[in-house]
Amino acid sequence: VSVEVFDLAGQRVRRLASGHWPAGRHTLLWDGRDAGGHHAATGVYLVRLVTGGAVRVQRVLLLR
Repeated sequence: VSVEVFDLAGQRVRRLASGHWPAGRHTLLWDGRDAGGHHAATGVYLVRLVTGGAVRVQRVLLLR
């Protein structure tokens, strides 16, 4: 499993999860910070989930 946040230019902002997770429902929260710990700018971001058999991308809006 890999969960990453990207800006609209395609640059990775932060990796939220990586590794093997057991089957089932899981919850991740993004605190709105980039990989360096700085607050990300207000705007639209893409969250990408990659599993063994699927890729899903969801748009999210970060408001400050």
